[in-house]
Order: sequence, then C-alpha cells, then structure tokens
Amino acid sequence: MYRGCFFAIGGSKKSDPSYEAICTGTTGHAEVIQVLFDPKQINLETVLAVFCATHDPTTLNRQGADVGPQYRSSIFYSNEDQAELARSLKDKLNQSGIYNSAIVTEITPFSNFYPAEVYHHNYYALHEQQPYCQYVVRPKVEKLHQLFGNLLK
Repeated sequence: MYRGCFFAIGGSKKSDPSYEAICTGTTGHAEVIQVLFDPKQINLETVLAVFCATHDPTTLNRQGADVGPQYRSSIFYSNEDQAELARSLKDKLNQSGIYNSAIVTEITPFSNFYPAEVYHHNYYALHEQQPYCQYVVRPKVEKLHQLFGNLLK
C-alpha cells in the first residue's frame, strides 16, 4: 500500500491529541481521514477528484455547519510529486470557474496521523439516522455514489 497524500492530521506539535482537544480549534490540527491506496489500482488524480467533488474546498475553516480551523480543507502530501499534482489540480479548478469562490484548500507536507477515538470509527454507518448524518453526511455519500459509483466495491 501507498500512503495517500492527504487527509492526515497535522499543523501542531501536540502529539496524540484527543478529539475534544482538536474541537477547541486551538491545537493546530485538522479533523480529517487518512487515505491509503495502491497506485496500481487507482491513481492519485482520481483520489484528488473524489476529494474535491465530495466537500466544499472554497470555505475557509468550515465544512457545512462545522466551523473552526480544525475543519479546514487540507491536502497533506508525502512527496513533491504529490504536492505538484495537488497544486496543479487546485490551479486548474480555480481557473475553470466550476466554483463561485476561490479554492482555499491548503497543501501541506504530511507529518503525523493520529487515529480518532474508537467511538468515531465508522460513525456514519453506526449513526446513519442521526440528524447530522442525514443532513450533512448522507448528501456527500450520495454524491460519491452518483459521481464515482463505478470505483466503489
């Protein structure tokens, strides 16, 4: 497996932070996921396309109703090739006019990933009927299936 270039918690020297600490918005960390992929099975361009299509990369320190620097749009890269690809995609999307506002996604070197507490694992699958999941998460999952269903197993 190959470490995906993005979705890692970073930006702080505090090691192994708790979810509650990150939620204060004062640790410098971002609430994210880590994607591991095999480039023989799926290329980074496709992974980045899914990332850009399933969240709003134009809102600074916000995703939906969640507000604060811990909700910033971030791409964490493992090498300069990944960084250049991410920057190129960001530039192309900004020039395309697809979004009404500029993309504010930060592109930063990967440092560490700290897994969330177990009660956050598979959160949507376990809490699908909760209002937050219904109104915030479900539309993103539906969009993922609509746009990239052919990639899902």
